[in-house]
Amino acid sequence: MKIAVVGATGLVGGEMLKVLDERNVQFDELLLVASARSAGKKMSFKGKEYTVITLEEAVKAKPDLALFSAGGGTSLEWAPKFEEIGTVVIDNSSAFRMNDRIKLIVPEINGHELKIDHRIIANPNCSTIQMVMALAPLHKKYKMQRIVVSTYQSVTGTGKAAVDQLMDERAGREGEKVYPHPIDMNALPHIDVFLENDYTKEEMKMVNETKKIFGDNSIGLSATCVRLPVMGGHSESVNVTFERDFDVAEIKEILANTPGVVLQDDPKNNIYPLPLNAHGKDQVFVGRIRRDESAANTLNMWIVADNLRKGAATNAVQIAEYMIEHSLVHPYGIER
Repeated sequence: MKIAVVGATGLVGGEMLKVLDERNVQFDELLLVASARSAGKKMSFKGKEYTVITLEEAVKAKPDLALFSAGGGTSLEWAPKFEEIGTVVIDNSSAFRMNDRIKLIVPEINGHELKIDHRIIANPNCSTIQMVMALAPLHKKYKMQRIVVSTYQSVTGTGKAAVDQLMDERAGREGEKVYPHPIDMNALPHIDVFLENDYTKEEMKMVNETKKIFGDNSIGLSATCVRLPVMGGHSESVNVTFERDFDVAEIKEILANTPGVVLQDDPKNNIYPLPLNAHGKDQVFVGRIRRDESAANTLNMWIVADNLRKGAATNAVQIAEYMIEHSLVHPYGIER
């Protein structure tokens, strides 16, 4: 088994390596891949030193699996080249998410859709992943009609340069600006570019990806996505209307027994999900669960997860694990 991590020098690429280590994913050879300007850089993994190689070199090496986190442009150009040689590409960008021939996968929800001929698989947006993880068991029980979500997203979602901007502003230093306004001591209702409908691309990702993951275009969804000077993860305020009425105690019981979800809901003792506490963890944390008293069959909840973990790296590695476990990757030793 030969695995490549494309974008290994970035924030998500680094997390992918951590998750591969923590989950003890078995492989015989590891390729660390990045842009030409990073080629030749030395990186260590499990006590062994690796030299970062270019995408051209990685294609020639014919990996069995390639975890991509190098931006949409790189994915559009290079993922098909890996696909041609039989590599399974798990892509973290938005390049292929809404492509009809490509699966958009959260393994706990729709991993069963994966087949042997799927060579490019899309990893959903970080905000979408944590929301659908909490909503999937409730949708199965009560069927969702409409979701209204407001997100409070970490600067880590923009990348290292955004973290640097926040730290520079906090220290009073001049530095590179990736946001159109200061981020420290601020809230920016602007994630990704604005579209013709005045929603941002991030907001419409949540709308369209949620429908695709659940395979249900009847679900109504409205999103407002906000960037905050936070490091640990993304938070979401979710208001969801179901076809059927529910019992709040049963909702909590369902979530408490959902793999990958952790219920933190004891407001009397100030226990509720916080990005600070989600940092470095793979679970999705849910709390502040309460009935919306202004609308029938409607629930409010607060969802938090580390956007670099389950929102990106962990979900990608879990897809890889699913493909390996179900023999959907060409077996070791078979010539392609």
